[in-house]
Amino acid sequence: MEISFGRCGAADSMARVFDQAGVGDVSAVVWSDRCEWTDLVVEVPVEAGRPTLRLGDNWLRRWSATWRARAGEVSCAVRDLDGIVISGRPVRRFSWRRDQRHRPNLQALVSTGRLHGAESLEEARVLLALDFAGDLVEVASQPFRLRFECEAGRRSHIPDFLAMTRSGWWLIDVRPAALVREADLVAFAAAAEAALACGWRYTVVGGWQEHALAALDAFSSRRRPLSDPLELRPGLLVAARDGLTFGELAAVGGCEPVARAQLLHLLWGRSLGVDLRRPLTDRSPVRAGADR
Repeated sequence: MEISFGRCGAADSMARVFDQAGVGDVSAVVWSDRCEWTDLVVEVPVEAGRPTLRLGDNWLRRWSATWRARAGEVSCAVRDLDGIVISGRPVRRFSWRRDQRHRPNLQALVSTGRLHGAESLEEARVLLALDFAGDLVEVASQPFRLRFECEAGRRSHIPDFLAMTRSGWWLIDVRPAALVREADLVAFAAAAEAALACGWRYTVVGGWQEHALAALDAFSSRRRPLSDPLELRPGLLVAARDGLTFGELAAVGGCEPVARAQLLHLLWGRSLGVDLRRPLTDRSPVRAGADR
């Protein structure tokens, strides 16, 4: 697989980050049929790391990026990063050891039809959210090594993902907010500057909106192609226009266990929608999906 490339101090409290993201505001509604993947995450602000970066004259020439190609490693200045072709091979190899604290894994994505590497469960959840968003075209794990300059000297940083979506490019880092250190903020700020220079968007995923992950996990259990031998889907889609709850819809088709599987499949495909800011239960209101 190859991809063509075409923004406080350390977070000393998870609560502070969540408050900034409005997680406690239960009055907000995030309908699953029309939300973006970024609506589900809590972002870590990285502006505090920017003052230590050396962004003087010719920084786009001095900073560089290195990635793995079939013939070996290839490097270029950051100013030339946009427009190159980059291999989907991770620049850092994944490791599996019995004593390591994180859990590398392979996440299957419906959008690409392939397995993609993740170095932790948190990274795998980001891949799941990208897959659910519905506009993912391609994604590369640990796509390149960024070498940058700061007050401490020359440093390097490997972003976690580079995702191509139909709405644009995303450079993504994943770090639980409680684990972010001051040195991390400097590296994240450098990645944000490089992304901005390339015309990409950048984010650091530090957490998740409450209840969103549980709902995505339920939807994803029926994300693969699913047959409908009882022809329940047309009736479920029509009944959803009447403002029924998940449990009421499951009882409409006359075969509740099968109807529940079909409902989850329709929710994954965004033909139906629920509020992701609240727990998914039989009392959850379900609506017909918005036009996409």
